Amino acid sequence: MSLDERRALEALKEDNDTTIDGWQEDCDDFSFGDVCDGTEPLAISHAGGEFTDLAREVLGDFWKTTAIVRQGVMPCSPISPTVGITTEALDLYRVAHLRSPQLSIQAFVKTMCDLHGVAFHRHLSRQFSIAFDLYLQVRRSVAAMVSESLRRDTPDWRLKHACPACTYTLTDEPELIFSLLYAMDGNDSLKRVLRRSLDTDDSLGTSSELPTGQQLASDRYLSRTFVDQFARDSTTAGDEDVHLENSCEGRWKNMDDTKTKNAWGIYDETGIFMAVCRHGFSLLVADMVQSGELAKYPLAVVSKLLGVFGSNLGAGYDIGCQFKTTLDNSSLGPLARSMHHTCLVGAFHGHAHRRLCQLFSLTTYIKGLGLEDLETCERTFSKSNSLASALRYASVFHRQQAIDTYFEHNDNFEVYANLSDFLYNNYKQALDILNDRDATLPNLMRDLKVTDETVFEHWLEEEKVYLRGLTREPEVETLQMEYWQRLVNLTASKETLDAAITAFQGSLHLDAVPYDVQAKNTRNAESARRHALEDHERHLKLVQALECKLEIEKRWTPHDAEWQRVGRLVANRKYQRALDHLEGLVVARIFELTRMNRAGTGYKLRKHIAKALQTRSVAIRTALNTYNTIARSMHPPRRMLKWDEVVEYAFLADFDLLRDTRADVSRHPWSSAAARSAMDLHFKMCRAREEIERLNIEVRRLVTYIRDEERYLRECEDQLKDTSQALAHQITIHRNTRGRFNSRHLKRLYDILKLPGFSGTLTPGVSADTSPGKSANVDTQDDLDDEEEEDEVVEQASRSLQDVLLVADDFSRLRIHGNAEEE
Repeated sequence: MSLDERRALEALKEDNDTTIDGWQEDCDDFSFGDVCDGTEPLAISHAGGEFTDLAREVLGDFWKTTAIVRQGVMPCSPISPTVGITTEALDLYRVAHLRSPQLSIQAFVKTMCDLHGVAFHRHLSRQFSIAFDLYLQVRRSVAAMVSESLRRDTPDWRLKHACPACTYTLTDEPELIFSLLYAMDGNDSLKRVLRRSLDTDDSLGTSSELPTGQQLASDRYLSRTFVDQFARDSTTAGDEDVHLENSCEGRWKNMDDTKTKNAWGIYDETGIFMAVCRHGFSLLVADMVQSGELAKYPLAVVSKLLGVFGSNLGAGYDIGCQFKTTLDNSSLGPLARSMHHTCLVGAFHGHAHRRLCQLFSLTTYIKGLGLEDLETCERTFSKSNSLASALRYASVFHRQQAIDTYFEHNDNFEVYANLSDFLYNNYKQALDILNDRDATLPNLMRDLKVTDETVFEHWLEEEKVYLRGLTREPEVETLQMEYWQRLVNLTASKETLDAAITAFQGSLHLDAVPYDVQAKNTRNAESARRHALEDHERHLKLVQALECKLEIEKRWTPHDAEWQRVGRLVANRKYQRALDHLEGLVVARIFELTRMNRAGTGYKLRKHIAKALQTRSVAIRTALNTYNTIARSMHPPRRMLKWDEVVEYAFLADFDLLRDTRADVSRHPWSSAAARSAMDLHFKMCRAREEIERLNIEVRRLVTYIRDEERYLRECEDQLKDTSQALAHQITIHRNTRGRFNSRHLKRLYDILKLPGFSGTLTPGVSADTSPGKSANVDTQDDLDDEEEEDEVVEQASRSLQDVLLVADDFSRLRIHGNAEEE
């Protein structure tokens, strides 16, 4: 920047009294006449010299740079701009990038250079990025003004109205068990590399990133300060009942930093933690900063959602069982319990949890959940992962800006566009379940000699009680098994000592051996005898300590009944460990198969996974043979497993039924395969009926929202046409963002109406909230006139807003549209 340019910029900062009127007076002598104020358009080509001519005339006055913007060109510098980007090109890249996030700025700029026959230079990408940031900032400013004019600028307004089907409550609708169902999860694909200086040694250099004043203003992002206030909350279980319910504690490592700490030196943001509603609308996003999936991220999400939506929330999380313990013992525990917040496990991840965890947290057995699988985050991340390559080396601001813009576009143009399809498909699925299984369940009940469906509820509670009894070994049995093992070790050490003494005594009577050889043998034998004696004494002390603890007066021998009884308990423990090992390998195989079939997995990675699966299959067969060997040696023998049984996905839920070592599980009526199939079928039908009940409410909410939103926005638009045509035009654009899909929604809702078995209604209801800014709130013209008379600031703000909106390209389109209407 030259000295004159620096002085001009400093003078601009000091002169806070400069007005638009003064700028217009300065434009009277401008040679381009009305071109500066935008009243006369200037034809500007992408490769011509018009921009250079225009920029040359306005170099002496910083404010006249806005004349360039009024012509639909974003300058790359506030002073002495030499390159400008048309708003059409910027908007084209914005939309193309949102539809295909892999499209980078450099690729787009190269494309434009190729189309216009100019050579590409690297600085053009940087200049395009600067203009693009300015363009997005203008769009955010205009969006903020539109929100203010619609009285939708209150805190958390977007979050409170994120999903029409979830949040647009009506006055006469029945109350649901879960007022809002949402899923949350972490994703480590959207990492950002932390730039560091190069040091001569092997240590990590200091950060070399330049400080920036750019801050993203978004109510979708949770700030780092808000998240960090939950960093000190305990993650250990304290309540005994909670610990018993958390049977999967320690099996899932999402909150274990040891898995990701090696990446902390490379990445600053290691991913995002996100919450979405059951329909897919984004609720909250938080950056995971130099850490793994710590407990503070879901705690921050729960805290925010409880504060906004209140009670009866249902949260799906892949480690929901472990997080329930964390939440109960955190500072949010009392609030979460008082508001009846429920932690659940998604359907896909839930099938890899222990059976006891499934009974408490799996979607199939939770009343009021319907057919929701709570795996919405996985589907969301499968699309947002395409952002990863563009964010790896971005700045903090540009990364957050790209993520926020992507999810805003995804909510408006993907999730909302498919909302009625979601309702239709779920309604049809629920009806199909009820129709197909109404004929199957009675036959199963007849075979099982069950006359009342409430029996399945009792069976479920019996299974919970049964499996809770297997979560821990009795303390006395644990000590007895340890005592038995110490006795075995003591016996073995006594045999080793006797053999060492015999070898030592034999080394003293070797007459034909030379003296030096005999001395060496004697020293070795003496060392072995001394070591064996020390081991024997150590095992003896351990046995004596356990005898005092268990109050055993006479030491057990292999012929005693107690020795034999506890020996069987030790064998049972080996059996359980073999079963755990087999289950773990099967779980790993299932996730590997899922990853192998995931869209976007490259050829080399698929080959690598396929090779790993071959090894895994060999390991499973080995573990299966080990399990069957131990099962045969049990008294009585345990159930043998076959290969085709192990690889069945649904078989995972039955592993825990093989763990009992004190009673025969077959005596329980719910343990048979037929009974368990009937139970699952019954609960599936229960969830289908609940899904229809929820869908009837959501369908009516959507119908009412479409009617109220269209009417409210049109009313606001008509009221503002006389005072601010530019603002009214922006409301038209805002209305069309989602309104373009309403005809599709109405057609799809009519398809739902025609479904055989539809029990709801498409008659619009009455919104429960008619406060200012809500779709159901429509002011009359007299009310607006009274407000304008009471507060003159509204008119002044409107005139200032119109001047700012002249910068946007939409104003020129409005003018052309207005002329066409007059003609």
